[in-house]
Amino acid sequence: MRSIWKGSLSFGLVNVPVKLYSATEDHDVSLHQVHDKDGGRIRYKRVCEIDGETVEYEHIAKAYVDGDQTVILTDQDIASLPLERSKDIDVVEFVPTDQIDPIMLEKTYYLAPDSKSNKAYVLLRRTLEDTDRTAIVQFALRQRTRLAALRVRDGILVLQTLLWEDEVREARFPELDETPRITPAELEMSRQLVESFASDFTPEKFTDEYQEQLKTLIEAKLEQGDALDTEATFSREAEGGGEVLDLMEALRRSVDAKRGGADAAKVPAKKAPTSKAATKPAAKKKAS
Repeated sequence: MRSIWKGSLSFGLVNVPVKLYSATEDHDVSLHQVHDKDGGRIRYKRVCEIDGETVEYEHIAKAYVDGDQTVILTDQDIASLPLERSKDIDVVEFVPTDQIDPIMLEKTYYLAPDSKSNKAYVLLRRTLEDTDRTAIVQFALRQRTRLAALRVRDGILVLQTLLWEDEVREARFPELDETPRITPAELEMSRQLVESFASDFTPEKFTDEYQEQLKTLIEAKLEQGDALDTEATFSREAEGGGEVLDLMEALRRSVDAKRGGADAAKVPAKKAPTSKAATKPAAKKKAS
């Protein structure tokens, strides 16, 4: 991995030289926009609406429009901001980990020590682990002031950027103004369904099915071209048949189906009888 930022993690008078790495990556299949008639690539040009000329990236600036006035901000202007020049990740406070609402979490980064001595790094890591607290930090990255949560994962300091408080929308849905009556039987059946699905979370057993199907489609089109029958490629039997069930019946059938699958898994498969013909070696074909 290549670091995307270098600086210092500061709490009190302690400074920890660190390097920042992206902790996640995109695995989506890369697709281009093309003309459906001939497959030609679609290109986008950066054209100035005043002189009609194509503008190179080095001549593109940002601007703020206030009525009839336009304020142009160059890269040099933005780089002059004190926070943009800062290379510090400042610890603001240490909070109980369970006080951080997951809805606020954004992108995740790894922090690695950027010094021959990693003692200060390890000290902060041990302190976070022993106190069961998360550090709230502020820093600047890519022309934005960031709020972030600093925690430990598998012995590595992890930085997770947070949304600002006013970026989380308030949830107001009229459909929930009235609370329907839930019967004890429905609640008990629902609990049984939850228990039938109970498991420990193991991320590696899940795959991105859409991307897998997209790869299958691409490979099939490479082999068969535009004559590919996509319905045959992804044919699946329809489930449910559009039958409308009431809530209790849907819960009951779900529990029964889950139990039936679990019971079937416990029954050992019967060994198919081996025929004598199957055990004989295949006869060699005579040369004509």
